[in-house]
Amino acid sequence: MTSAKTAPPRPGADAGTEAPDEGYRRGLSARQIQMMAIGGAIGTGLFYGSSTGIAEVGPSLVACYAAAGIVIFFVMRALGELLTYRPTSGSFADYAREFCGPFAGFVTGWSYWAAWVAACMAEVTAAGHYVAYWWPAVPVWATAAGALLVLFVANLVSVTLFGELEFWFATIKVVAITALIVIGVGVLTFGFSALGQDASVRHLWADGGFAPHGAWQTMAAMQGVVFAYLGIELIGLTAGEAENPQQTLRKAINTLPVRIAVFYLGALIILLSVLSWTKYTPGVSPFVQVLAQVGIPGAAGIMNFVVLTAALSSCNSGIYSASRMVRGLAVNGEAPKAMRNLTSRHLPLPALLLSTAVMGLGVVVNVVSPDKAFVYVTSVSACAGLWTWAVILIAHLRYRSQARAGLLPTVDFRMPGAPVTNWIALAALAFVVVLMAASDDTRLGLYVWAVWCTILTIGYRATKRRAPQPAARARR
Repeated sequence: MTSAKTAPPRPGADAGTEAPDEGYRRGLSARQIQMMAIGGAIGTGLFYGSSTGIAEVGPSLVACYAAAGIVIFFVMRALGELLTYRPTSGSFADYAREFCGPFAGFVTGWSYWAAWVAACMAEVTAAGHYVAYWWPAVPVWATAAGALLVLFVANLVSVTLFGELEFWFATIKVVAITALIVIGVGVLTFGFSALGQDASVRHLWADGGFAPHGAWQTMAAMQGVVFAYLGIELIGLTAGEAENPQQTLRKAINTLPVRIAVFYLGALIILLSVLSWTKYTPGVSPFVQVLAQVGIPGAAGIMNFVVLTAALSSCNSGIYSASRMVRGLAVNGEAPKAMRNLTSRHLPLPALLLSTAVMGLGVVVNVVSPDKAFVYVTSVSACAGLWTWAVILIAHLRYRSQARAGLLPTVDFRMPGAPVTNWIALAALAFVVVLMAASDDTRLGLYVWAVWCTILTIGYRATKRRAPQPAARARR
């Protein structure tokens, strides 16, 4: 969030040499940030959802993930330059406020908070279903509530404990994908197991072609692929609590292409090589299908555990992100003043309580009485992600413009190819919105987003009438 406004360094000097004091404690180590960055690019969309994508577009799903990965890299490099200019835990909401206006900051902050709250409702409920794989007698709502409580306590104890949980959650996901890649390479090279007789990289083009359902079907799958990357911008919110944020976040962002290449593209290429895309069953984890045919005992149980940790990781990140974002809104006079308070451990307790309580209510609704209302809420999550990425790119364009004019300092960590790459990424995001509008399954999300923005407009006007001068510029 925005801290005290100070005079910027002289034009041409390196900015962001020291992060502002926002009241937080720098308890996130470089080791934790790096693993969080790796884990942030891996979710249940890869472990389970990719089977549907494979069935819809075949091997060309690899191209979808590669294209979306390039766009995400541009977004993250734009965010990295802004973080170097002025590291702040308010991150993209603060940059939206500074470069796009206070209303943009208000919409970005509350939308990102709502996105994580909705995501956590879904993920912690899913975690309850995953636990039921081993203990079906335990009610899903009880497991979900228990998991939410444990993660709330972990976030309340210290930011270091949050970071340590994320480190180990991410480690499990990384080990699982690495193991699949190693096993797959072994099958392709040495031909062991039942898959060895037919495994070949020729599956990438021999079974109906690289894009068996045509180029348009492949492009239509881009929206689902883009949403699989949602949450990768989380590391931007750690700026206020990371040790040496400029160097740590810079390294995390620069290694993003390698992470995407290995953990997404590498895994998909192996999956589509050891087994023809025509053999995968939608709704069943492709990892389970491959490991089971290789002969790995308990493959389903192993992957159930991995996906459980992925769901808990997402919820853990959501509690952290939502609480920091709502505190940032409060500091700017756009949320109740009580949300600004920190504990003696430098943790935003009121913001944690509010965010977790709303998540808990959503879990009850989702488990006890699932209906279209929950679908509406989760629709905000997808659109909020696209909005956030677009705001980062636009804020970066305006920062660069002011830096060129000598009004703001330049930094040594620049987005490559800007401003051309900004416009390419924005065009790609606009194309995803067009795809959403063209599909009956996702068009609803745009309608819900329009309603959500209307509600935020009313809320913003009410907030400004109550507090014309936001507290963001006052020293805490």
